[in-house]
Amino acid sequence: MPNVKLLPAALVSQWEWQLRAACRNMDSALFFHPDNERGAARARRTAEAQQICRSCPVIEQCRQHALRAQEPYGVWGGQTEDDRRAWIANHRRASA
Repeated sequence: MPNVKLLPAALVSQWEWQLRAACRNMDSALFFHPDNERGAARARRTAEAQQICRSCPVIEQCRQHALRAQEPYGVWGGQTEDDRRAWIANHRRASA
């Protein structure tokens, strides 16, 4: 369960970047794995989602949001859950 205290305030200026996202109006199932998805199927879905992210004009805003909010699921800003967990762990180690 995400920690909602980490989410930005409910201000339009904090969320308007999402209006320009390449994934807007796409099926979110592409970016969030279904239960028990593993192996090649998961790798294909993730690669397809990351391909969309690479062409996104707000990839950095999306990635920064996901890192700040510690989004536990899905592809955000071209990063998977594992990518974000590793980045957060490295950042914490470097800060300690």
